[in-house]
Amino acid sequence: MKLSQLASKPQLTEIVIDDKDIVKKYGESLTFYIYDRQDIETFAKMASIDPNDFAAASSIVSDLILDDKGEPICKGDNILPTDIMMKAVSQVVEELGKLVNTGSETKTQS
Repeated sequence: MKLSQLASKPQLTEIVIDDKDIVKKYGESLTFYIYDRQDIETFAKMASIDPNDFAAASSIVSDLILDDKGEPICKGDNILPTDIMMKAVSQVVEELGKLVNTGSETKTQS
């Protein structure tokens, strides 16, 4: 397979925060989006995050939390409540980890 066959434009992936405490507090699950592919600079930043350094993770991930049009939700003076930000950061890291692992599994199966 040619590498060029695997290159494509990033697509929005829906992420749902349906944690029982969030749903109880806000009355429903919350939805946001991330791109299924990230540029190498973002990937390198994500790979270097210390799992115990939430501040560093949130500063990188906040740019990845998008609306349904692919626009950053946290821009300018707009910030998310801390409880939602913590869940969103966790879910972005988890989702990107799945995408990386899926790519690795595909590679080893070839």
